[in-house]
Formats: sequence, C-alpha cells, structure tokens
Amino acid sequence: MADTTEAAEHLALVLAQGGLQKATARVLAAFMFADQDSITAPELAERLGISSGAVSGAIKMLSTVGLIERVPAPGSRREHYRVREGAWATLMSSQNGMVQAMFEAADRGIAAAGDGSHAARRLQEMRDFYGFMFREMPALIERWRSGRGA
Repeated sequence: MADTTEAAEHLALVLAQGGLQKATARVLAAFMFADQDSITAPELAERLGISSGAVSGAIKMLSTVGLIERVPAPGSRREHYRVREGAWATLMSSQNGMVQAMFEAADRGIAAAGDGSHAARRLQEMRDFYGFMFREMPALIERWRSGRGA
C-alpha cells in the first residue's frame, strides 16, 4: 500500500487555496485517497485528527454540492459515505444544490433590491451567469461523458 499522505495533504492545500474551508478540503482529499469504497465520519475524524463537528460540516457541504453520497453498509450501524460516481460532472451541473441556491438567491435579491438599483445590477449579472451555465453545461457534460466512454 502506497503512502499517499503527502499527496492528499497537497490536494487539500490546493482545494483550500481554491476556497474550501481547510477541514472540508482535508475531508475531500481523504475521500479521494481512501483505500476503501466508503468511509464513516468517525473514521475520517480519526484519520485526519479533526473534530467530529468539523467532519459533519464537511460531509454536509460535500453532499450539498454533489461530490459525496451516503451509501448502504449492511451490518454497520454507522453512516457510510463515498465519492459520488460522476461527482465532478455533478459539481458543474444544475444538480449542484449550492449552485441552484445561488441562482435562486440572486433572483430573490433582485426582487428585494428593486429594478435599477446597483445591487440589482450586480445580482442580475450573477443570476444571468448561472442561468447561462445551467443552459450550456448539460451539453458540455454530455460531451465529456461520451468522450470517456470512447
């Protein structure tokens, strides 16, 4: 078994530099480098030396954006999680709960700020960007998936 600790910590650092909270970045890196298909929250906390609360928050966030999912674990009393199949395409798609929430928040903000306001102008750009992404991303993801099958 290879020692992937340094590579996992490097990935976590890159993810944190990209905007993830440090604990969430480390949890995602642990999922990516796990030797088994699924992991429990207590296993993650022990492996990473972080609190169960930090792991719980990371799991919630990673689940919300579609990167990880809860999986059945017959005979186990603990919740098991794994990196979701197609996770990276899901992250960029309308299935991403956080991206959808940002789109809806921008739309709601526009209504609250009122047409013609500076806030509405900024929020419209945000909403329009996510609207564009929602329209264009499915075709791009399908091309990526088709290319993987070839």
